[in-house]
Amino acid sequence: MPDDVSPAPNSYGAAAHRHAPQHPSPPIPLTPAPSARPSASPSPFAPGPAAPVAERLRVVVADDNPVVRAGLGVLLSGRADIQVVAEAADGREAYEKTLEHRPDVVLLDVRMPGVDGISALPHLVGIAPVLMLTYSRESEIVHEALRLGAGGYLVHGEFTANQLVQAVRDTKDGRANFTVTAADALLAHMRHGTPPQRGPLPEGLGSALATAPPPPPPHTAEPSESLSQLQPVVGQSSVSGGSVSTPNRQHYGLSSREVEVMDLIASGMSNQQIAATCFISEKTVKNHINRIFTKLHSATRSEAIAHWLGTAPRNPGRQP
Repeated sequence: MPDDVSPAPNSYGAAAHRHAPQHPSPPIPLTPAPSARPSASPSPFAPGPAAPVAERLRVVVADDNPVVRAGLGVLLSGRADIQVVAEAADGREAYEKTLEHRPDVVLLDVRMPGVDGISALPHLVGIAPVLMLTYSRESEIVHEALRLGAGGYLVHGEFTANQLVQAVRDTKDGRANFTVTAADALLAHMRHGTPPQRGPLPEGLGSALATAPPPPPPHTAEPSESLSQLQPVVGQSSVSGGSVSTPNRQHYGLSSREVEVMDLIASGMSNQQIAATCFISEKTVKNHINRIFTKLHSATRSEAIAHWLGTAPRNPGRQP
């Protein structure tokens, strides 16, 4: 073949060149090079910081009725965010307990022996927010309590359990709550546009501390002193004669719904209020109460409450 003749483009030489073995490419690394910076975003599966545990709202209950005190303790301490840290039977003891425990809220009755709630109120509001919780519905008492710094005014029989719990939370946060009677008193004042005439309150309320010596310093108590430890003392002081039984509620064999109803009975609620709280009819409430009375060997609400709270005298001839 002459030297100046080239092979055809599709000649064997080109094909051989195409099929000639090539050097393999280096493998792709599966891990980043040492100089590569790791991702700054956290792993979605990494545990996050632990959520802070909310502190329980601490309450002091002041009422001269031991059944009301114990019932409120059962109702409030049954909430995960509320703790009743102490109770008091009069205004002076309320001041001592409030000074000692520094609670978030004080529940204060009006009519109490010795130092009444109106007399103690101006001394308490400088330590903790105060929510009046009372049977006293007189307009002049409502106005005086609010004038002295009460953060709300609730009249027994005019609120449900849930409303009371929310009122306690609101009082801590500075929001006022009033039941119908207290609201009507305020509304009447607004309509007339003039403050009510200030005069002596019924039964000398509000004058106890004017002549009484200043409250003594709080006594030293164990840090663990709480409502659960004070209730047996309350029971012993409220029953004359006979021994007082410690409540052992499991022996009564109440169902969970019956326990709920009995706690509401002990807090002083009517059948209508219990029905509204539990979202059941009044007829169903009555059926529950009949069964509760049978299991507690009681004929009246007061007797059932006494057995339930452990304030009933022990009767050796009858099982609890």
